[in-house]
Amino acid sequence: MEANQSAPQAAAKLDDEMVRHAKRVKLKELNTALASNQQETAKLDSSLKRHTALIKRVRQSMGSDNREQIQKDIDTLTLEKYTDEIGGAVVEGLSRCKTERDVWGAVEAISSLHRRFPKSFTPGFVGLLSSAISPPSKSYLSTLAPEQREKEDTSRIVRQRPIIRVCAELALVGIIQDSPGRSGGEFMMKAIRDLLSNDPTLSSLPLLTTFLKSYSRPYLGIVPPTSTKQVSADSEPGTLSDSVANSDANGIAQVLNEDQELVEQETRERFKKMCEGYFESVSKKLVIEHKRLQEQDRRNHEAYIRSGEIFEDRQQNYEKMTKNYEKLLASCQSLSELLYLPLPSLPASTQKTDSIQIGTNQGSLLNESDDALTPGSKWVDEEERRFFEDIPDLREFVPASVLGVDAPTQSDDSNKKEEEKDRVEREKEEVRKLEEELKNLEIEGADSTVNGATVEADAEEDDIITSAPTPTPGTPKATTPPLSPQLAPQGPSQLLTALLAKLPDAVSRTLIDQAAVDFAFLNSKAARKRLIKFMTQVPKNRSDLLPHYSRLIAILNPYMSDIGTEIVASLDDEFRYLQRKKNVVKEMAELRMKNIAFLSNLTKFKVVPSYLILHIFKVCLDDFSGVNIENLALLLENCGRFLLRSEETRERFAAMLELMKRKQSMQHLDQRQSLLLENAYYQCNPPERGPREEKVRPPVELFIRHLIYDVLSKKAIDKVLKLLRKLDWDDPDVRRVLHKVFTKPWKIRYSNISLLAMLTYDLQRYRPAFAISVVDQILEDIRRGLEQNVYSTNQRRVATVKFLGELYIYRLLSSGLIFDTLWSIVTFGHPEGRPMPNQPIPIDMPDDFFRIRLICVLLDTCGMCFDRGTQKKKLDNLLTFFFYYIHCKEPLPMDVEFMLIDSVEAVRPKLEMPKTVEAAAIAVDEMFNIALQAAGIVGESSDESDEEEQDDRPEDDDRDDEEGEEDQDAGEIESPIQERPSSPEDENVVMSAHTPQEYLGPDDEAEAEFAKELAKMVTDTSADSRKVDKKTALALWDSAVIPPAMRKKRVDDLEERDINDGMTNFVVLTKRGNKQATREIAVPSTSALAVQTRTAQLQDKVEQQQLKQLVLNYEQREEAEELKALEARSRAVKIRLVG
Repeated sequence: MEANQSAPQAAAKLDDEMVRHAKRVKLKELNTALASNQQETAKLDSSLKRHTALIKRVRQSMGSDNREQIQKDIDTLTLEKYTDEIGGAVVEGLSRCKTERDVWGAVEAISSLHRRFPKSFTPGFVGLLSSAISPPSKSYLSTLAPEQREKEDTSRIVRQRPIIRVCAELALVGIIQDSPGRSGGEFMMKAIRDLLSNDPTLSSLPLLTTFLKSYSRPYLGIVPPTSTKQVSADSEPGTLSDSVANSDANGIAQVLNEDQELVEQETRERFKKMCEGYFESVSKKLVIEHKRLQEQDRRNHEAYIRSGEIFEDRQQNYEKMTKNYEKLLASCQSLSELLYLPLPSLPASTQKTDSIQIGTNQGSLLNESDDALTPGSKWVDEEERRFFEDIPDLREFVPASVLGVDAPTQSDDSNKKEEEKDRVEREKEEVRKLEEELKNLEIEGADSTVNGATVEADAEEDDIITSAPTPTPGTPKATTPPLSPQLAPQGPSQLLTALLAKLPDAVSRTLIDQAAVDFAFLNSKAARKRLIKFMTQVPKNRSDLLPHYSRLIAILNPYMSDIGTEIVASLDDEFRYLQRKKNVVKEMAELRMKNIAFLSNLTKFKVVPSYLILHIFKVCLDDFSGVNIENLALLLENCGRFLLRSEETRERFAAMLELMKRKQSMQHLDQRQSLLLENAYYQCNPPERGPREEKVRPPVELFIRHLIYDVLSKKAIDKVLKLLRKLDWDDPDVRRVLHKVFTKPWKIRYSNISLLAMLTYDLQRYRPAFAISVVDQILEDIRRGLEQNVYSTNQRRVATVKFLGELYIYRLLSSGLIFDTLWSIVTFGHPEGRPMPNQPIPIDMPDDFFRIRLICVLLDTCGMCFDRGTQKKKLDNLLTFFFYYIHCKEPLPMDVEFMLIDSVEAVRPKLEMPKTVEAAAIAVDEMFNIALQAAGIVGESSDESDEEEQDDRPEDDDRDDEEGEEDQDAGEIESPIQERPSSPEDENVVMSAHTPQEYLGPDDEAEAEFAKELAKMVTDTSADSRKVDKKTALALWDSAVIPPAMRKKRVDDLEERDINDGMTNFVVLTKRGNKQATREIAVPSTSALAVQTRTAQLQDKVEQQQLKQLVLNYEQREEAEELKALEARSRAVKIRLVG
C-alpha cells in the first residue's frame, strides 16, 4: 500500500496550486465586477457599540478564528464613518495571521470591505500596507547600537512576514493594482526590491524566502518538479539512479495557459530575473564569508599552536563569524531550493592541513615571503609585523627642505661616520659592563637572599637613583582651550594644538601615519618640545594609545632624533623613580604598567637601545620580588619574544630568562605571581611543536571518498553505482571504508543525502547485508545522540535523521522504525517516558529545543507518506503527544516556531495546535484512552481478576514488567480504563484449560497447541473412519446434514428434556423420493450414545468459540502488538499537571 502512494504524491503540489488558483480567480471576479446590487444603508445597523466591537475584534486578529464573525459584521453594519479606523485596525490584525488559513480568511474579509467601499476604503488601506512593508530609514538605523539593530530587525521580520503574504494575495485578487486592468505584480516587485536593496546585513532575506515558498508559481512562473521522492513498489533496485539522472531533462510541465495567469508574463520574467540576480549576489557573499571564516580558523589554529590557547576576543570574533556564516548558508540553501538554482561551489577546506603546517607557505592566503609564518619569528602574526616594521619614510611625503635634510657633503659624511663610530663604541662599552654584571649576578645568584640583590648592587642602584632627577608624573594638562567650531586654526601654534587634540583618536595605522606627516610640516624646536611633553603625559588608563604613539615616534625619529632621545630618557628617569617608590604598590600600579608598556613598544620599533631595555630587565631581576615580578611579566609579554628572537639580544636575553627561571624555582612565590611569570615566559618562548602529521589513507579509500564526496550528483549517480559495484567487496578493508562512508551522512552536502540513500537502495539488490548494516548503524547513531546530547554533534544528528527519513522513502526500512524513532525522540530520558512541564532533565532541558528540530526534519523528509490508513492514525497520535512535549518546554524561539509551523502545515494543513499545556495534556489522555480501547484492553474490577491477569500473562509480555513493580502498580491504580466493568460476553464463553491471551489474542504456544490438536483430530478421523459403529455414524451424519435452525431447536429440546425426564431425543432423517422427513427417537441420557453425542457437541462448541476468537482478532493482531509497547510506556496513566 505504501508503494502505491507515489502516484498521488507526485501531483499533490500541483493540485494544491490549482485549487488556490481557482479560489483566487473566483475572488478576483467578485472584486473586479461592478456592484449592481448594493445593500441599502438604511437597512444596516449603525450601532456604535457593534462598530466598536468590530474594530476591536479586527485589531486583535484577522485570523480564521474570527473570520465568520467579522464577515457577518461587515455585511450587517454600515461602516461608512469608520473606514479609516477599520483600515488601521486591519493592518494591526494582519500581524497575527500565521497560517495559510488565517491569511486567506483575512483576504476574504478585506475583499468584502473593498466591494462595499472601493473608493473610501481601498486607496487608504493600500497606502497603509505599503508603509507597513517598507524598509526602515537609514537615519533611524544609524542611531541604534548593533544589538538594538539586531533586535529591531528581528521584530520587523516577524511583523512584516504575514503582511507580505496578505499583500501578495491582494495583488492577485485584484485589490492592489498597478493600473486599471493589471495585477499588482509591479507593486510586490517594488516592495521586495526596496527591502532587499538597502540591506547590507541581509536581515530581510527571510521575507524573500517566505514570499517564494508560497508565491513563486504565480509571481515568478516557477513550477515545482513533478517527480515524487517515494519509490514505487514496481521499481527494481539498481535501476532507480537511471530514471533520476534523466528526470531533469524532461522539463517542467506548464499547468496553466497564459490567459489564465494572474500576473503578466513581462512582470513574471522581470521578477524572476531580479530574484536570480539577488541569489547570485548572496552566493558571492557566501563564498567571501566562507573564505574569511577559513582564514580566521587558520589564524586561530596557529595562535593555539604558538601559545597553547585562543584568547577570548579571538574566540568571540570567531563564534560571531560562524553564527553569521551559518545563518547566511541556511538562507542561501533555502533560496537555492525555492529558485531551483545550484548552490555556489564553496572552496574546499584545504587550509586545514596547510594551517597546521606552520613554517610552510603552501595554501597560505598571506604573502609567501613572510617570516611571520614560521614558528621562530619574532612577530605573532603578519599584521603585527607590518605594524612594527613597515614604517613610512617621511621623504616620500614631505620635502627635504622642510625636514631640514640638505644635500650631503664630504665633511658631513665624515662627521656622520665619526658620530656613528662613537655611538657603536659607546654601545659596546655598555654591553660589556652589562655582561660583567650579569656574570656576577649568576655567580651570586645561588647565595642570594629573598630579595635577590647584594649590598653592592643596592649601593650602586642607590647611587644611580639619587643622581637622577626626580620627575613629577601626572596627567596631561589642557594646553589650549578647545577650538571654536566657527574659526579654523590659522597659525602653526593653532595647527599643532589641533593636531595634538586629534592624537587620542588616532587608533589606526593610517591615522597615525597621517599625523606624523602633518607634524613634519609643522616641524620646529618648540613643536618638538610640545610633542615630547605631550607624549610623556599619556593618561594612565589609555594604554591602547601607546603602540600608536610609539609608531609616531618611530616615524619621526630618523629626521628628528631629539624626539626619540628625549622620550626614552624621560621614560628611563620615570622607571628609576618608580623603582625608588617600589613600596607604593596600589597607587602607582597603572603608572608602572604604562611605563613598561611604552618602553616595550619603543623597543620593538628599535627606538630604545637594546642595552637599555636589557639593563631595565636586569634591574628588575636583581630585586626579584614585589612589583618587579609584575614588571618582568609585563616586559616578557610585550617585548620578550622580540628580544629573544632578535640576533642582537638573543644570547644575553636567553641567559637572563634562564636566571629568572632558577630564581623562580628557589623562591616561594604566591600563586598569582607564579602564574604571571609562567604565562609571560611561555608567551615569549612557547614550546616547540611540530606540525601535525596528515592522515595517510590508502588509494582505495581515497577513491571511495572521492566518489561519494566529490563526484556524487544526480547525473553521475549511475556512474558512481557501477564503480562501487566493481570494488572488491570480499576485502574487509573495502567493506569497512564503504560502511564508514555510508554511515556518516554529515560529511556530504545536505542536498546529496537523498542520493546517498538512493545508492544504498540500489546496492541492496547486490549486497543486502550491507544495506542492513547501514540502517542498523544509523539507528544506533540516533540513539547515541539522544543519550549524549552533545552540542557539537547537533549538525551530525540532523543529517543522520534526514538520512533515516530518506532510507524509509527508498523502502529500506518499515514505518514501524520511523514511528519508534519519533516516539523515542519525544520520550527518551524522561521518567516513565512522560515529559513534564519545565522538568529539568540532564539530556533534555526545558530550554533545549533541538529534539523539536529533529522531529521537524524527519516529518519534512518522510511525513508526507503517512496520509492514509493506520499510518495516518499513528502520525496523528504522535503529533498529539508532540504538541504536549512542545508545551513542556519554554517558549519557542522564532526560528524553531517557524520551522514547526511549516512542518505541521506540510503533513497536516488543517490540524490546529493546542494553545495551553492543559489542553495538550487532555488531548494526550484522550488519545491514550482511545488507542487502548481500540486494542481491546479492558480492566477488571476485583483484585482477584488482576492477579489472574498477571498469572495468565504469557512470556511475551515479560518486557512490560521491566518498567518496575512500583510503576506497574501505580498504573493499575490510576488507569481510567481499568475502572470500566468487564465485557458481559466473557461470562458466557467456554474456554479451554490453556486459555490464549485474554486481551490480545492467542499467543504462539496456544496457536501451536491448537494446530497440533487439529492435525491429530484429522488423522484420527481419517484412520478410524471405517471403525465407527452405526449409531455414531448416524449421529455424525445427523449433525452434519440437519439444517442449523432445526439442529439448534433439537439441542434446546434435548437440554430441557434431559433436565425434566432424563431422556435425550435424537432426530432421524428419512427420505422418500425428493422429500425429506424427520422423526424423533427418545434415548436415555445415561446411555453411551447420548453421553458420546453430548460430549462431541460440547467439544464442537468450544472449538467454534476458539475459532471465532481467532478470526475476530486476526485483523487487529498486528496493531494490538504494537500498542503493547504503548501500554508499557504509558501504563494507562493520565498525564496530570502538578502545581
